[in-house]
Amino acid sequence: MSNLEREPAEVVAGGDLLTRPDVEILEPREVPLGGPRAMTVRRTLPQRRRSLIGGWCFIDHYGPDDVSATGGMRVPPHPHTGLQTVSWLFEGEVDHRDSVGTHALVRPGELNLMTAGRGISHSEVSTPATSRLHGVQLWVALPSSSRDVPPFFEHHAPRPALLGGATVLTFIGALAGSGTEATVFSPLVGAEIVAPAGTSLEIPLDESFEHGVLVDAGDVELEGVAVPVSHLAYLAPGRSSATVVVGDSPARLVLLGGEPLGEQIVMWWNFIGRSHDDIVRSREQWQQEVIAAEDPAGRFGTVDGYDGRPLPAPELPTVRLRPRG
Repeated sequence: MSNLEREPAEVVAGGDLLTRPDVEILEPREVPLGGPRAMTVRRTLPQRRRSLIGGWCFIDHYGPDDVSATGGMRVPPHPHTGLQTVSWLFEGEVDHRDSVGTHALVRPGELNLMTAGRGISHSEVSTPATSRLHGVQLWVALPSSSRDVPPFFEHHAPRPALLGGATVLTFIGALAGSGTEATVFSPLVGAEIVAPAGTSLEIPLDESFEHGVLVDAGDVELEGVAVPVSHLAYLAPGRSSATVVVGDSPARLVLLGGEPLGEQIVMWWNFIGRSHDDIVRSREQWQQEVIAAEDPAGRFGTVDGYDGRPLPAPELPTVRLRPRG
C-alpha cells in the first residue's frame, strides 16, 4: 500500500525497548491511512534505530478493522520504485490493479507480490464483500544490481506445513516444508505461524539471516522475552533456531528474515533509491507524467479501472535526504 503520511519522514522516529542484548523489541507507531475515517496501521519498520531486516524495509500491521466504521482500505493509484510489495491478509479481501495490466484479488493465505523495479503504479481497495480487514503490508528493498528491473506481478498460494503443533504458511522462501517460488532478489524468508495455546515451538533459522518476529495475536515469549501484540522482536544473525512459548491464548506470528542487505538506501514516501537525487527524479517524473498527465505511458504508466484520481506526491523536505541501513 501507499505511505499516505502528509509529511513522510526520511528517518522515522520510534521508541525501542531493548529487553535483552540478543532480543530487541521494536514498538509500533500508529499511522492513519488518510481522511477522518481512516484505517489506522501499526508501523514497526522502519524506525530510527533499525531500518532493515535483511531486505525487509517496511512493515505495516493492520486490523482486525471494522470496515463499516472506517470505510476500509481505499488507496488511489500511487507509484513505487526500487522495491517489492508483499501483500498478506489474515481476513478480508483487497482489489489490486496496477500499471502493468494486473487486476487481482488479495485473499487470506495467498501472496500478492508486486515488483516495482524501475517504476510502477497501483491501487488497493477493499472489496464490498469485506466486513473485516486484517493483515500485513510489507516492502522489500531491491539490491542495487536489481533495482531497475522491469516491473511485474506474481500470485502464489503456499501449502501449509506443521511445525511442532503450529501451522506454517511460508509466502517468501522456505520454512518447515512450506514455501513458494516467489521471485526475490536477495535471500529472504517470510512466513505466517499460527500456534495453539500452550505451545512450545522451536523455529529453525538460517544462521546467515537476521530475523524479525511480529506478534499479531496471543501471549508470546521469544527466547524468554515477552513480545507484546503488534510489536516486532529482532534477532541478529548467528542463530540456528529460536524458541517461542505461547501462553493461554492462541498466537499468530509473522516471521521475516534475510541476509543483511549490506547497502545503504534512501527511502522516502513510496520510493527507494540510493541518493537524494534519485528520489527527486522519481517524484518529479510522477508529478509530471501522471498527476499533470503529460506522459501517461511514461515510467509509471496508468492504472486502468480505478474510479478516481491518482495520489499526488507530498512536498520534499527542505534538507537533503540521507542514506540509511
